[in-house]
Amino acid sequence: MRKRLWGEHALAYGFLAPSIILFMMFLFYPMLKSVYLSMTITDPRGQVVEFVWLENFIRLLSSGSFYKNLGVTLMFILFTVPTSLIWSLFLAAITHNKLRGMKVFQFVFSLPIVISVGTGSIIWFLLFHPTAGMLNYFLSFVHLGPIPWLTDPSWALISISIMTIWMNMGFLFIVLSSGLQGVPEEIYESAKMDGSGPIRTFIQIVLPLLSPTIFFALIVSVIGAFQAFGQIHILTKGGPINSTNVMVYSIYQDAFVNFRFGIGSAQALILFAIILLLTLLQFKVLEKKVHYQ
Repeated sequence: MRKRLWGEHALAYGFLAPSIILFMMFLFYPMLKSVYLSMTITDPRGQVVEFVWLENFIRLLSSGSFYKNLGVTLMFILFTVPTSLIWSLFLAAITHNKLRGMKVFQFVFSLPIVISVGTGSIIWFLLFHPTAGMLNYFLSFVHLGPIPWLTDPSWALISISIMTIWMNMGFLFIVLSSGLQGVPEEIYESAKMDGSGPIRTFIQIVLPLLSPTIFFALIVSVIGAFQAFGQIHILTKGGPINSTNVMVYSIYQDAFVNFRFGIGSAQALILFAIILLLTLLQFKVLEKKVHYQ
């Protein structure tokens, strides 16, 4: 009996071994290495020169640029997350019917999910072009002057946010549409028989039933916004005048441009702590308003 039990355990660990090895190589080891590097000063080749304990963290937390980058990151989240959720929910709601041709709109609205960040950034780079871009061309029809989308500090973060909202739309549209399809048809019919209009039915009945899906989309969107990098690197490189220099891009610049791996690792750990605390706060505060069936 004991021999058979050992055999079952060995078989289970054998199946788990590939996953455990991958997690150790690409998650646990880099995380432990970051903790070690965050307490060191390195040379440009990444070799440790001096062990400084918490000095990198103290330098970061007493630096004005760190708080400025954190402010840009929070502003980027404020621009992108609520807008992406509301816009995707609106699109999912208006396409949640059986009218002819809705499949075409559902395909178009979910299309950004198959476009990579690099390709999407190039598309929007052409749209934002100050002279040949389509956006300024359309503005000329209403007698508005061209907007320096990516070169004006007051417009750059807004432009990046518009592109990010478009990129997020595909995933959020599919998630929220799936959530809407999970609402039983009988509920719509009962509400209609009771004289409830479409808007009232959606706000008072559908939204509470959809709250678990919206909560999941919110958590994923906030974490994704904290990790935004590709579109910023391609479109603005953190500029102009650091107006789009979010924390992840600052980590990249410190670690792989200025070769300050200690400061970069310290920033990465602080960002990890911020995302973890914010996610726990969202679970603590917002999960009370989620209605699980």
